[in-house]
Amino acid sequence: MKERKAIKDRFKGKVVIVTGGSSGIGRSIVEELCKEGAAVAFTGISDIGVTTAAELNKAGFKVLFCKGDMAEEAFCRKIVTDTAQAFGKIDYLVNNAFSFNAKGLDATTEDWMRSYIVGPIGYARMVQNVVPYMQKQGGGAIVNMSSISAFQAQPNRWTYNSAKGAVNTMTKNMALDLAKYNIRVNSVSPGWIWTREVYKAADMDGGGRKKWDSIWGQYHMLERCGEPIECAGPVLFLLSDDASFITATDLPIDAGYQSMGPEGLGKTTVIAGSN
Repeated sequence: MKERKAIKDRFKGKVVIVTGGSSGIGRSIVEELCKEGAAVAFTGISDIGVTTAAELNKAGFKVLFCKGDMAEEAFCRKIVTDTAQAFGKIDYLVNNAFSFNAKGLDATTEDWMRSYIVGPIGYARMVQNVVPYMQKQGGGAIVNMSSISAFQAQPNRWTYNSAKGAVNTMTKNMALDLAKYNIRVNSVSPGWIWTREVYKAADMDGGGRKKWDSIWGQYHMLERCGEPIECAGPVLFLLSDDASFITATDLPIDAGYQSMGPEGLGKTTVIAGSN
């Protein structure tokens, strides 16, 4: 497993909201922010978040877990008000919660609605809610989680890929409108990361991670899939003052995936999957 060295006190006194922070990439972001001094509120749709919060609180970190569905507009408001009440302010937002609802020709209206409401619409609601608090602080930073799927055609992915594509375009528009408030808005686009969905695909195809890491890795120049913590570092960078002159930008976290084209490394036939 990959590790990173935390930058001590980089986010001391800062308050961050991370949606979808109970597991996977979101949890790594929450943990790394805590290690660097931030107070973090995070959301999740299941009780996994209760366990995550208990573990982090036991370790001495300041965290608040908000259980609920990002599809609910009232919940999006509640997250923000609860965070402000608990920690006194809001400096940063990481929009990570997203519906992995990958449908194509078989997509129903409900599938489309879920993809967009728990996706770009949820992101937009959260930004609308946090901006007044960031204005009080004199500025802030927002990172929206996108994907390589925003840029690539993939089989049976109309709903997911188009929703991720909307995130990238919306991020640029947000950045333009919020620049006057000294609020920066960027996105990141991970490649294949060992999250719940990728593990699920590996188990369905048989052989698990041991078999499929090298095979799916051929989509990437580094010949492997990524770890959640390898997404956390770049997200923290974009939130930090080190990125003070970066806005309206998408940062690929994909080991060169987008640069290689359809042939990959050309070693064997690669089975199509998902990040």
